[in-house]
Amino acid sequence: MTAPSSSSSPLGFGIIGVGMIADYHAKAIAAATGAKLVGIATRNADNARTFAEKHGLPFYTTKVDELLARPDIQVVCITTPSGAHLEPALAAVRAGKHLVVEKPIEITTERADELLRAADAAKVKISPIFQARFGEGARTLKAAIVAGRFGRLVLASAYVKWHRSREYYTGWKGTLALDGGGATMNQGIHGIDLLQWFAGLPDEVYARKTRRVYEHIEAEDTLSATLHYPGGALGAIEATTAAWPGWSRRIEICGENGSARLEDDHLAEWKFRTALPEDDAIRSAGLDPKMASGAGAPNAISIEGHLRQIQDLIDSLRDNRPVAIDGHEARKAVALIRALYASAERGAPVKL
Repeated sequence: MTAPSSSSSPLGFGIIGVGMIADYHAKAIAAATGAKLVGIATRNADNARTFAEKHGLPFYTTKVDELLARPDIQVVCITTPSGAHLEPALAAVRAGKHLVVEKPIEITTERADELLRAADAAKVKISPIFQARFGEGARTLKAAIVAGRFGRLVLASAYVKWHRSREYYTGWKGTLALDGGGATMNQGIHGIDLLQWFAGLPDEVYARKTRRVYEHIEAEDTLSATLHYPGGALGAIEATTAAWPGWSRRIEICGENGSARLEDDHLAEWKFRTALPEDDAIRSAGLDPKMASGAGAPNAISIEGHLRQIQDLIDSLRDNRPVAIDGHEARKAVALIRALYASAERGAPVKL
């Protein structure tokens, strides 16, 4: 694998794909400590030139292999459409590059597994984007679960009731081949990843999905599911892009000894049978606006979550430690969503 010339040299980054989310990666790399964006690759020469000029990049190309051949690039961000992550990611792995991969890591577990096998064999790191895990509210909730403050979990649920315009669903959005699904795979996946991080994967799901408003797309604009967890807890997942104006993402964790509600990254409810001194400060902390979700529009988020995750990868390479979220962890959300889709298509419960 490629490496910077010295521990003090900034890590060189490249980006493959220049859709909207690539801007967030470019800005996060510019704001990170110990990183520099060297160049980008995308199939359209005009788009490549425009993006390079916007971000002051020294190099752009329409050929992925040209980008990957550069020795001054150690990390590659994959920001192509979701169902087109695998091929450029595999090429980057073969070139010895570490990866930042936009969510979902891929749209099927089979494609995700092919990438993970290659990365493991090449000993390159994958940092799959799930920026919500880097919020203080999310990390506080995770720590409380690990510490056992909730006792036996009773209900663990995720609600992603967002809005996207009809115009949003043009090009590859909402297609099965490149989006892999609709509201659940593209938008709901953030809440689903948080939910499984907090409560673990359910062992059985029962889902229904529909095109309630956006009948012109292939995939669903709305899904609702019930969950059963291995320990006996129950839960629910609701995801939509058809609910105007769009509410904050909500995760609810309810246990025998306490309950919490995470709205975006704000702990709007935080109550336990046995109080701790820090609880008042946790309850009084408001939402960091930099960690708000894109409930009403995809470009409503800031770069903060991407910055924190990209910085984590940089630091992990410098310190020779694992990344906070690896590719195998990101696969879990994909596996859960594929089970939801399978259940909805069969009209029956599906075991994971």
